[in-house]
Amino acid sequence: MVNFDYDCSGWATKAKTKCYDGLTIAPGAFKECSGKVRPMVYNHDHNNIENVLGHCLLENRPGGVYCYAKFNDTPTGRTAKACVESGDLNAFSIYANCIKKTGNTVQHGIIQEVSLVLAGCNPGALIDEVVKHSADEDYEGGEAFIYNDPGLSLTHGMDPEGNPLEDLTHSADSGDAVTDDEATQEEAKMADEKNEGKTLEQVYNSMTDEQKECCHALVGLALEEQEGGNNDDGEEDDTVKQNVFDKDTNATVLKHSIEEINNVVKTAKSHGTMKAAFEDAGMDSDELAHSIDNIDWLFPEDHLLDTTPRIIDKPDDWVSVVMGAVHHIPFSRFKSMFADLTEEDARAKGYFKGNFKKEEVFGLLRRSTSPTTVYKKQKLDRDDVIDINSFDVVAWLKQEMRLKLNRELALAYLLGDGRLAASEDKIDENCIRPVFNDSDLFTIKVQCKTTGLTTVEDKYKAFIKQVIRSRKEYRGSGTPTLFTTEDALTEMLLLEDGIGHPLYADEAALARKLRVKNIVTIPEMEGRKGAKGGDLVCLIVNLADYTVGADKGGAVSMFDDFDIDFNAQKYLIETRCSGALTTPFSAMAVEWAA
Repeated sequence: MVNFDYDCSGWATKAKTKCYDGLTIAPGAFKECSGKVRPMVYNHDHNNIENVLGHCLLENRPGGVYCYAKFNDTPTGRTAKACVESGDLNAFSIYANCIKKTGNTVQHGIIQEVSLVLAGCNPGALIDEVVKHSADEDYEGGEAFIYNDPGLSLTHGMDPEGNPLEDLTHSADSGDAVTDDEATQEEAKMADEKNEGKTLEQVYNSMTDEQKECCHALVGLALEEQEGGNNDDGEEDDTVKQNVFDKDTNATVLKHSIEEINNVVKTAKSHGTMKAAFEDAGMDSDELAHSIDNIDWLFPEDHLLDTTPRIIDKPDDWVSVVMGAVHHIPFSRFKSMFADLTEEDARAKGYFKGNFKKEEVFGLLRRSTSPTTVYKKQKLDRDDVIDINSFDVVAWLKQEMRLKLNRELALAYLLGDGRLAASEDKIDENCIRPVFNDSDLFTIKVQCKTTGLTTVEDKYKAFIKQVIRSRKEYRGSGTPTLFTTEDALTEMLLLEDGIGHPLYADEAALARKLRVKNIVTIPEMEGRKGAKGGDLVCLIVNLADYTVGADKGGAVSMFDDFDIDFNAQKYLIETRCSGALTTPFSAMAVEWAA
């Protein structure tokens, strides 16, 4: 008797028994696991610790691996124990890795866990003893149960005789007739007894012609492998031989349960494809859960959700706002001229009889803006253009080019392209003048001081007050738009009063407080520095005061060209334009004090 406190025992896996997936476990394949204690779970579900039912002591025997199972004193453990004692569950299944195979025979492996399942893939992996301890009444000694697999509808696999499995049904017929379970168990017992004591010749003669041909093929392969150690010239081959019993954690993994496979099949619809269902269950290309090599070849192809690739980019809703708001003129070179009437000498004066009348004095200001070229260039191999027939790749590429060009122009209008001045790709800021650092005549620079403010809430309350106070200096057309970052907008919307009520119900309420038409967020403003060196918080401007000029032929144009030397189709989109604020004091750039 084994020195182990167990609740039930049975075969974890039977050797020399053909499984329903076509595999056969060789005697001693798992001998390294003898004497080891492994966890016992339900149906190979390793994702939830609640599925751990207990543990098993493994014992290698000539007929396979026998296990003694002990259930945990947990809700799931007690439930599983009750199911075994009542006969509801009577089958074991193994999870093993480091698998070494010869054909369809498993020669070596390491059992990592034993599962209690509704039905195992190995017909002999059954519980044959249930121990009822002294706490159970009316019990004397162990009780032996003889079971076969319960009735299941199997969609694939072979029975131990090599015939396709059919739906198995059981009925509660009365009478003295022998049940299917009893008959199957008896047949298995007789088959084991029949094979005992036979010589190799007797076993060979009992084979069918088809089985003999298979045996001949296996022997031939073995001889070829043995002879392959020598070269044709008789010299010894330098090829390194690997011991098939070496432990390899990256080797094939055996998940040996029909129930598990059936569960995966049931989830195939929700996963989209059978391949995805097996991968989600942990049965990847290096994992054996069935008897078909490269089974993924049989899976249907993935379906493309969209005809064209989805573009991953920063949010660009603000781009259309900017491009639709700027003022366009049909010439690219323009000059702005202003008379400065803010000086004291420009005021009208009173007259006293006999005094000298002074002339008005005021200055003239002017600024000229010339155009620059902004472009985007792409290339496609002509073979790719022809081969991609699921969608019009050229039209899709041109659309992407136009979107990126518009984004770059909008960025240049408000913030500049952000490139270093020495960069050869820099958009000339004397030709397209960014709003945030334009001259003081056009953009009012506002600094928000944060000295003594320790919390984010206090900072943004001070920011709102500063914007409202500085609003009087704005001289632009109509009601401006506030451009800011998503973080800044979030912090302002989260502001609360002393009793926890939000100060602003939504963006519209905040916009009314700040005296702007609407609030637009720009991801590219994150981390930008203002003209005075502090972090830029927002721009307040009516882009109707920003003029964009382009001569005839200088508007956005698309060019195609074919490179005959490299069989490539090249595409160019470009515009030649200028841009600048043309209304004094028409913008405000607010930044934190450096």
